Formats: sequence, C-alpha cells, structure tokens
Amino acid sequence: MKLKSLSYLVTLAFLWGIAFLFVKVAVHDIPPLTLVAARLALASVILLGVLRMQRRTLPQFGSTWKHFAVAGFLHNAAPYALLAWGQQYIDSALAAMFIGIVPLVTMLLAHIFTADDHFSLAKIVGGVIGFGGLLVLLAPGLLAGVKVTTLGLLAALVAAICYSSAVVYSKVTLQGQPPLVAPTAQLTTAAIFLVPVALVVDRPHTLPLPSLMPVLSLLLLSVLSTALAFYIYYRAMEITSATTLAVSTYLVPIVATFMGVLVLGERLAWNGYVGCALILLGVLTVNGLTARLKWFRRAGVERKPRTISAH
Repeated sequence: MKLKSLSYLVTLAFLWGIAFLFVKVAVHDIPPLTLVAARLALASVILLGVLRMQRRTLPQFGSTWKHFAVAGFLHNAAPYALLAWGQQYIDSALAAMFIGIVPLVTMLLAHIFTADDHFSLAKIVGGVIGFGGLLVLLAPGLLAGVKVTTLGLLAALVAAICYSSAVVYSKVTLQGQPPLVAPTAQLTTAAIFLVPVALVVDRPHTLPLPSLMPVLSLLLLSVLSTALAFYIYYRAMEITSATTLAVSTYLVPIVATFMGVLVLGERLAWNGYVGCALILLGVLTVNGLTARLKWFRRAGVERKPRTISAH
C-alpha cells in the first residue's frame, strides 16, 4: 500500500510539475486569470464528457455540492488566482517556497481535524527534511535577491493555506465518492467561480487570438495537469493520509527543475542535486518507506538459514 501511495505522489508531482512549463508558454499570449479560468473550464468539460460516455451523471444538487464548491474554491479557484496575481509582485522562487509549506500546514490541520492522521516522529522529521531540501533547491534564487512586497507575500501565503485546507477538507468530506464524480464536480465549481472574474478583469473577448503553441500548452495543461491530475488525486485520497498526499507538493519543484533542464536547456547546479535528494528523503520518511526498508533488512537477517549440525 505504501508503494502504491508513493506511485500516486510521483505521478501527481509529474503532472503538476510540467504545468509550470505549459503555463510559461501559454502566458505569453493568454492573460493569467483567463488562462486559469480556461484551464478549469476545459478540464471540467473533458471530465463531464468522460462521465457522459460512461453513462453516468453528477449527483443531484444538495449538501454534497456544498462540499464540492468549498473544495473547488480552496483547491483551485482561490490559489490559482492568488498565485497568478501575486507573482506580479514576488519572484517565482519565493512563491514556490511559500507553496512548499503546504505539507507542514497540512500536517497541523490533519492532526486537528482528522481522526487517523496525527503527528508522528516520521511525519515531523520527513516534513522538516523535505522543506530543507526545498530551501536548498531555491537557494540561488533567494540569495540573488528576490523582489519582496507585502501583498505578493500575503497572496502566496494565503494560497498555501488554501491548498492545505483543501487537502484536509476533501479528505474529511469527499472521500468515498464514485470515480470521476468528485474531480469533475470540484473543477466545475472552480470554473464557475473564476470564469466570470476573468471575463470582467481580463476581458479576453477584446484580445487578439493566441498563437498555436500557447493554445496547445493550454490544452495540455487542461488535460494532463488538471483533469487527469485531479482524477488521480481523488484515487490517491482513498488510500493515503492527508499529510502524505500533501507531500507531493515537495516533489513538484523537482519535476519543474528537471523539465527546465531537459526542455529549456537550463543547467542544474550542485544545489539542485542536493535539494532533490533531500526532498526525496523527506517524502520517503513521511511515507514510512525508510522504516519499511529497515524492517526488510532486519527480517532478512533473521530469516538467514541456520546451519544444521551433523552431530
């Protein structure tokens, strides 16, 4: 089960990590709020189409939709908009560091609001190691001098708290939903929140049509990093604690960094390797895999065949 949880975390980290590449290309021609709103709207339409092909429907309006709306606001609409706006005032490295506190805040909220996800030594140590790795990974950008404004910092901090709250809230209120239903409903409510805002703020109908590459990036962002990612996210939620699920946030900068190396030709310095190694160690520790490896080694020693004496 632990290995399956780790596979979900790695897949989510990859899908959310490549989103930075898609956004970087798409935002050249598409304003940030419009990009976010279109991302959510397209992803929800895709998942609705899949549900339709499977001859299934969303649940009738009722109390469950209140939970979908809260999850969509906390996990998508609010943090996406806050980060798109906040990065006008702070550098992306600093924004990434603030998002890196998501596992730590989630650990605290899960301890308070869930019945089976309390503090443990492994979670605390793993969370601290992972955050340390994140700092090492972002160290050059931070030491080079980042633009810091109160509003930008506040936006990134609130976005991180939204993500953490969404992970715990979804775990408590939406676990056990049929496959595809929860991500479809969540993304639909998030789109309903953001599309009117984008229409008023960006007025995309007055802008020239974007070129091919930004449109293709938007489509990939919607299909892979949103629709598919949140389908996997809800599958992972069924077998993984909120704290462990939030640790995928630590892995996202690793994916984004290596995508920059492979696709954009960026170079990875020593801090990149050290930071990635620390993040992976933190993820393994929180997920209990380091303890499992020690158990296997001890069990292997205990199961060594005894020499049978001929006397």
